[in-house]
Amino acid sequence: MNAPRPARPDEAPALRDLVRTAYAKYIPRLNREPAPMVDDYAARIAAGQAWVLEEDGDFLGALILEDEPDGLLLYNIAVSPAAQGQGVGRRLIAFTEAEARRRGYALLRLYTNELMVENVAMYPRLGFTETHRGSEAGHRRVYFEKRV
Repeated sequence: MNAPRPARPDEAPALRDLVRTAYAKYIPRLNREPAPMVDDYAARIAAGQAWVLEEDGDFLGALILEDEPDGLLLYNIAVSPAAQGQGVGRRLIAFTEAEARRRGYALLRLYTNELMVENVAMYPRLGFTETHRGSEAGHRRVYFEKRV
């Protein structure tokens, strides 16, 4: 099995398409596009924040990782709808935890929209603890962290 790798500059359109496809199901629930759908993936790649999981030339998943002063922020995790239910998300989370440790962090953070109830329920099963809820950029968010 392949490991996630840094995305290349020429892959920005494919990365954007993967994220848009993965998050499209939430548009009716949120009555707007989720924030990751409108992100600048060329800028994320240029900043070294974008990672992709690729097998046989297809993107199965992607990560956007941001360094923070005291931890690593998992800003975005996206799994291709065709690959959902196959453990891709767990592989991406395991990679992110290892990457946080490799970078010298003991803390991994993430947040999700509170209307993405599947995610709100899933992250505690993966060892994350809800820290708080709040509103940011017009989105109601649930914040999580995990010691790694």
